[in-house]
Amino acid sequence: MSFITNPSAEKQSIVPNSDRRICVLLNHSSGKDDKPEIETRLEEGFKRHPGRFELRTFTAGDGLADMCQRAMKDGFGTIVAAGGDGTISGVAGQVAGTGRRMGVLPLGTFNFVARGLGIPEDLDEAINLIASDQSRTLPVGEVNGRIFLNNASLGIYPAVLREREGTYKRWGRSQIAAHWSVLRTFLSFRRPVKMRVTVGSSTERLKTPLAFVARSSFQLDHYGLEGADAVRDGQFALYLAPDVTRWQLLVRALLLATKGMVLHRDFELFTGSEIVIETSRRRQLVAMDGERLMLEGPFRFRMHPDALIVAAPERGPGDNRSESAPNGPQ
Repeated sequence: MSFITNPSAEKQSIVPNSDRRICVLLNHSSGKDDKPEIETRLEEGFKRHPGRFELRTFTAGDGLADMCQRAMKDGFGTIVAAGGDGTISGVAGQVAGTGRRMGVLPLGTFNFVARGLGIPEDLDEAINLIASDQSRTLPVGEVNGRIFLNNASLGIYPAVLREREGTYKRWGRSQIAAHWSVLRTFLSFRRPVKMRVTVGSSTERLKTPLAFVARSSFQLDHYGLEGADAVRDGQFALYLAPDVTRWQLLVRALLLATKGMVLHRDFELFTGSEIVIETSRRRQLVAMDGERLMLEGPFRFRMHPDALIVAAPERGPGDNRSESAPNGPQ
């Protein structure tokens, strides 16, 4: 799946599209293998709003960008991502800056984007929200022209995603399978990356197994990480892991799962709206919202405020300050 910023995303003034028709793009590759049942539920939910919804399906190899562009050329004012966070970010990369509204029907494993925005995980409630025309603007992160909504990273995390894909194929999609992939990857990882990292006027040279750039304050609150308030204020939170042994990496993975990570011991934190990362290898595998993509450095991260119009409540859990942060999935 590609994440290509829509050429219109750099426009200074975004004029909302007034067409009330809604195109739903259902990713058959996301989440559990129950898509026929999901399609039936969606069609039943659409009947409550006659003439508003149209369902179009695709798989990972069909080209999500082309599907989005076709829906916009057909005049739909709202494009809905029905899938996981990768699908949502793929749609966001096309819709941002166009004046179209993006809707979300959460069908992924973690659904961090939907949960952070306060979008119901119940499909009927999510459909009703999209049909209500309620919306808000959302900032998006960008690295070398590719949009992300949760996070982007270099180093060990792209390897985790590669391991996760194999685990999902063998055992199916679940949070347990996702966490197992993390443990297996951390135990076998051997190649930290040499980096030159610039955030504002500060530059660091280091060797690290992971550079993690976060844009979702909800995700940071979920894992008990400092930096969420900076993200709420329109900045990135950059986490750099120390160059440690694989066993020490494993300990940090367990600490992350139990919200036990400590600043300056387990990671270093930098915040800013623009970040540049240069690496010893010209091309690097970059993970973005659960997807992997080979990009050529240097890696330039920028924040685009209010670039995306989203069907969502005015405020969601991700807008809350850390003292009222969520406790994770129920």
